[in-house]
Order: sequence, then C-alpha cells, then structure tokens
Amino acid sequence: MKQIAELLAPAGSVETMYAAFAAGADAVYIGGSRFGARAYADNAESESLLDAIDYAHLHGKKLYLTVNTLLKEQEMDELYEYLLPFYRQGLDAVIVQDFGVFRRVREWFPDLAIHASTQMIMSGELSAEKLKKLGATRIVTPRELSLNEIRSIHKSCDLEIESFVHGALCYCYSGQCLFSSIAGGRSGNRGRCAQPCRMAYSVEQNGKVILPQQKGYILSPKDLCTIEILPKLIEAGVYSLKIEGRMKKPEYTAGVVSIYRKYLDRYLANPKAPYRVSEADKKHLLGLFNRKGFTDGYYTRHNGTSMITYTAPDFRAGEDVFLEKIRTDYIGTKLKENIKGTVKIYQGKPAILSVTAAAACEDGHAGEMKEKEVTVSAGMVQEAKSKGSYSKANGKAWRY
Repeated sequence: MKQIAELLAPAGSVETMYAAFAAGADAVYIGGSRFGARAYADNAESESLLDAIDYAHLHGKKLYLTVNTLLKEQEMDELYEYLLPFYRQGLDAVIVQDFGVFRRVREWFPDLAIHASTQMIMSGELSAEKLKKLGATRIVTPRELSLNEIRSIHKSCDLEIESFVHGALCYCYSGQCLFSSIAGGRSGNRGRCAQPCRMAYSVEQNGKVILPQQKGYILSPKDLCTIEILPKLIEAGVYSLKIEGRMKKPEYTAGVVSIYRKYLDRYLANPKAPYRVSEADKKHLLGLFNRKGFTDGYYTRHNGTSMITYTAPDFRAGEDVFLEKIRTDYIGTKLKENIKGTVKIYQGKPAILSVTAAAACEDGHAGEMKEKEVTVSAGMVQEAKSKGSYSKANGKAWRY
C-alpha cells in the first residue's frame, strides 16, 4: 500500500543525508559531482553516492539525484556514463530540468523514474498531462502556484505532485533567473547562482532616492514555512513535501525534518482531529534559520509586500538548547535495522547463512521482511561445533 505523503529532505552532503533520515525523512534529494543546481554544495562523489543509495534502501528510504541544470550539447555524451553506475545501483529517480536530458534519460534508462523539476515551469493541467505523456512520474510544482491551482492539477492528472513546504524562495519566477549571470557572470541555471537578490539596493524615482540602500532588501523574499497549512497541502493533492536547503548545514536539515515529521505523523494518524502547531515549535523553526520571519508563499495569496524582508535578510535566533538536542539525536547518527541470522552447518556440506532483515519492498516502502541466503563454499565442514546455546535440526544441523 502506497503511503499518503512523503517527507523529502535536502542533502547537500552524505553527512546531511544521514541526519535527515535519522530525523525522519522518507527520501532525500542529493547532487552528485556534476549537473546539479547547487554546484557549491558539498556534493557527493560517485563512490559515496553509490554507498548512499544502498544505505537509503537498507532502511526503506529513497534517494533522488539532481540532474537539474541546463546542459551544453557536448555534455550530453558524458551524461550516460555519469548516470549508469547510479542506475545500476538502484537509483530511485532523477530530477530533470533540461528537456534534452529528459529525452535521453527516458531512452537510456526506460524504467528510471523522472521527476520534472520546478524549473520546467509546470504551471497547469495541460503541461502536467504533456509531461506525463513524455514519461515523467512526478512533477515538482513551481512555488508560485496556489493551493487551488495544485488541487486542479491533481484532479486532472494522476502524476505524483511534489511541492516545496519550507526554505528559501526565489524572487524570480520558478528560479528562471538571469540576474546572477548578468550581474556576476554566474548562471543560476548552471548551479552557480550568486544570489544578487539577497543584496541591498537603493530605489530612485525621478532621480530622487526614495529608499536608501541600507534599507533596500527589496528583492529578498522571506523563507517559506507551511507547517501551519500542512493538512491543506496534502488535501490539495501534494504527495511529496519538499524542504529546500541543499546549501544548509546538517543541523538545519535535521531540525526542520524533525518538526515536520512530528506534525505530518500527527495529522496522518487522525486527519479529522484539530490541527495546531505549538508556539515552541514555531520558535524552533525560526531559530534554525529565517529572514526576518516566514511566509506561506503563494499558496494562500497572489503576492504581496509581506513576502519581502526589506531589512537585512540573514537572521538566526540561535536556540542553543534545541540545537544541542538536534546534534545529540541526529548528527552523526546512522539508522540501524534488526537483523536475524541463522547459520546451518552440515558435516560434509557447505555452510549456509540465512539473514532476514527489514528492508524496502519493491514499491519502495519499509516494513516487509526480505530473506537473503548466502552459501559459503570455501570448503566443506569437517566438524560442526557450537559454543553457548544452540538447537539441533534434523540431528545434524546446528543453529546459532
């Protein structure tokens, strides 16, 4: 049975992935060494990423790889060799912006899930239907869509819907920004955004300064926070609740995930119960990172000045007690699974090791037990002995 909602966390590094899963994320999105929209994150090298895929699957989690930049023509030939090892390892999906990449991935790896990036600007029912026909399995909605618009897409198309629930907002439409390229020579669509929107600007009208530069953070939106409207997002048809922040530290990711996990579980356990977020948890989220407060973005409004910081954008409340709890509970913590093992030793035959552990079943959900049997064939057992407690099977086999 498919789960009702997925909590999706950013992983700017493998260390952050561990923290996100420990805090309760169902899946992470992570960049490799190439083709990701966060070139300055601590992106995983290939070997680490292969291990990360195994780690996720061992614990019934999923891992999505960002391939969400625009590629140059000469890079297309390199893309296949880059993706092939991850595909063979069981990568769950790629997140794609470039239609050329989309087409190639669908041709090369027909059974690999493709998530249409928010930068594809999928803004309505018709574009959702088109992406489905092309082979997308999920759409990441632009941040500019309202709850009603998302609900309409959900009713018209059975693609999974992924929407941002927490983190930074771009001033430009769906991240399709050329400001960084023009002002600093660093393309946001190539993963190198310099974030000029976070800088201060003076505003002039008819040659007169009407807003001085020190007060002019006029292009810097507040961070998105939807913890108070989480039920409305799910009821509108959002399946994957996406937290932004691949440039953030593991403490940030784990802290945000832990709070959203708490309220998501509470809602899913009893959707009809009154839903309320405590003031303490709101304060915790503010303390992890904010830009002069939060906004619920475009989900409930068209736009407005209340979405902009206007004053210095970076602000942290610095709750030492909460941060220390995050570090203690989640940072450097790896999940563990209970494993049951049986060794069968028959004189004159190869030993057999059977291991049973909780792992993801084929649709990617945890809880179903899989059994893997390994035959040791290095040599025949000459004599079977046991130290401690044991039981006998068929008079000849020892079980440990």
